[in-house]
Amino acid sequence: MKKKLLIIGGAGFIGHNIALKLKNEYEIFIIDSLAVNNFVSLVDNKDNLPYPKLSKAVLEDRIRLFDKNNLNITIQDARDYHALSEKIDKIKPNIIIHLAAVSHANRSNKDPYSTFDHSFRTLENALDCARSQSQLEHFIYFSSSMVYGNFKQDFVDENSICDPIGIYGALKFSGEKIVIAYNQVFDIPYTIVRPSALYGERCISRRVGQIFIENALLGKDITIDGDGLEKLDFTYIQDLVSGVKSIIENEKSKNQIFNITYGEGRKIIDLIEILKKHFGKINLIKKERSKLMPKRGRLSGDKARDLIGYNPTWDLDKGYSEYIEWYMEFFERNKRHI
Repeated sequence: MKKKLLIIGGAGFIGHNIALKLKNEYEIFIIDSLAVNNFVSLVDNKDNLPYPKLSKAVLEDRIRLFDKNNLNITIQDARDYHALSEKIDKIKPNIIIHLAAVSHANRSNKDPYSTFDHSFRTLENALDCARSQSQLEHFIYFSSSMVYGNFKQDFVDENSICDPIGIYGALKFSGEKIVIAYNQVFDIPYTIVRPSALYGERCISRRVGQIFIENALLGKDITIDGDGLEKLDFTYIQDLVSGVKSIIENEKSKNQIFNITYGEGRKIIDLIEILKKHFGKINLIKKERSKLMPKRGRLSGDKARDLIGYNPTWDLDKGYSEYIEWYMEFFERNKRHI
């Protein structure tokens, strides 16, 4: 009998890719309010997205994939403790992956109350529901590289001091502490995942890789913060999903924190150079860098490699080109509706 895997916030960018990857090995259950970066928020474009019709087309592509692969979504707001508890009691999951959250640092700083509501309250509800599930083997929480704040050197590992800047990083780090506390008090086995600079197909979270491609497709200027020489550990979604699979399948992952990234610091300007190979000339505009964005770099993946055999294979040149080509084909198919 397949183990039951519940993904809270599973209709989002990360969640739907995990579901598609693991659908043949686990019985997948998805709970999502469809309210954050989803159809509900696109009705009146309350997030002020520059290309809402394009984002809506991407979401429709996700839904088609859910239907095609017989993946069902239970529409439920995880902020409602009693309703969430009822759903989890019915499912009786062996594994919970918690993804319900506001997924962008800039939005978090602009609307801290909503960020707390969607990110921290949903996590506390999920953990409190989980503690009564005797069959539960594993609770996986998605944190962020933003918990490190400004990198003190070219790279960080899981033992580096965390000193987050702004609302998003602070809430993610607080979430880690709550997860660990529930393990200490209620013995819930956990893993904390710290990803970095994700990119890949069907993302509408306004991450830098997505924004650059959309502007290039529409012939718009591309704006970068600062001089473009800052380094990020860009991680292709398929590498992240493979890391999650390794976490679920390996007992050594329990009660651990892992950087799940490609493990290489690359300059933001490198994205522009890759874009030029596909689009030719790119008109670049530079603006002052936000003081709330920490200076980052490479996240060491040594711990994940040594303990659970994590082996990322998509470097930026290969992964970003794959993403660009997917988006160009997707845009060509859907441009009459955009």
